[in-house]
Amino acid sequence: MTAASFFNQARTLATRFRRAEAGNVAAMFAIALIPIMGAVGGAIDYARINNARTAMQAALDTAALMVSKDATSTMTASQINQKAQDYFNALYKHSEVKSITVNATYTNSTSKGSQIVITGSGTMPTDFLQVVGYPSLTFGASSTTVWGTTKLRVALALDNTGSMASSGKMDALKTAAKNLLDTLKTAAKVDGDVYVSIIPFAVDVNVGTTNKTATWLKWSGQSDTWEEENGSCSGYSGRSTPSTKSSCQNKGGTWTASNHNNWNGCVSDRDQNYDTLATAPTTTVNATLFPADQASACPVQIMPLSYDWTALKAKVDAMSPSGNTNQAIGMAWGWLSLLQQSPLNAPAEDSNFKYSKVVILLSDGDNTQNRFSSTVSAIDARQKLLCDNAKAAGIQIYTIQVNTDGSANSSVMSYCASSTSNYFSTTSASGINTAFSSIGTSLSKLRIAK
Repeated sequence: MTAASFFNQARTLATRFRRAEAGNVAAMFAIALIPIMGAVGGAIDYARINNARTAMQAALDTAALMVSKDATSTMTASQINQKAQDYFNALYKHSEVKSITVNATYTNSTSKGSQIVITGSGTMPTDFLQVVGYPSLTFGASSTTVWGTTKLRVALALDNTGSMASSGKMDALKTAAKNLLDTLKTAAKVDGDVYVSIIPFAVDVNVGTTNKTATWLKWSGQSDTWEEENGSCSGYSGRSTPSTKSSCQNKGGTWTASNHNNWNGCVSDRDQNYDTLATAPTTTVNATLFPADQASACPVQIMPLSYDWTALKAKVDAMSPSGNTNQAIGMAWGWLSLLQQSPLNAPAEDSNFKYSKVVILLSDGDNTQNRFSSTVSAIDARQKLLCDNAKAAGIQIYTIQVNTDGSANSSVMSYCASSTSNYFSTTSASGINTAFSSIGTSLSKLRIAK
């Protein structure tokens, strides 16, 4: 082949290559492939790292809580750090993360309380970003647990109505409540860090017959109070025996109220609007007093705030289902149990501490009866006002709606919850324990500051 013909053939081939669109696309794709792989692969790498970081945060949070239970002012910095490392290692299961470091700092003062700060970091080898010059990425997280300045007070307002006897709900409630008590006991570093009250409710609550001489009780003065409905009539006209003071007097009879020793300990809702408030009772304002009642379905006596965990569990075990539903009275007495005033007189609060006050309200049905009405909407309206007032006063409310038979259509329980995450709805008895477990975890984490 002559030089001229070779040149001509080469020129022809070059022209063909220049005009070949497929060749251009392939060349352009080859050039663009590296940044495309970097972008797409980077998203995968970042997802892996984010998952590892989230797990690290959870492990640090739990480790911080655990160290706070063990930490004392006499422990050295290296001892605190070793405990944090041990707890973290037991919790964090991401073996692909390299060069993990965990450090803990413990401080304690009378003014600011005790604090554990745990920081962690690690390096994750990349699969795709190494193509663009990033063979690994480092990430970190931290958790701060503060205690000693915050204490927890929790009221358990628990439905003891007749419907709780079905579908295993009462047994499930007892188990769940006792498990929650165990969780709260664990959250207390020393006695008094956590107090709990038990408020079983039906139409009424039971304040105990030992309070029969209490000045905050109202025995008479209205047609539905105790002395008007419990007694005997003599000297009346007609055949039927009058059963109330007003019917006795209408027949010209003399009414003799029963001895207060016959009272079963139940009280009903206060006069409106005090039924939606936590106003302390006073003899100078009759409407603030609590009307004694003789409900046939009187639940077990309430238990004021206590950290006697054995007694609290015994109270839960003593609960028995009977009667109609009045969620509002359970909520009202749950709120009252958290206050340092009559009638339940919560323990004094130390000004050096902060207090988180919580009501957990559980019910398995719609409201069916209170002192004033048997209409669901009317009772719900009172309860909504009550919950609004409690939340405005700084009470955090958790609610659990149990609906095993599909009959409960209540919206007031979700309304009363302090947030959507504080409302739990379950259609099974087993869901009660799930809800209580979640609440217990939430309450335990109230001490996580960061």
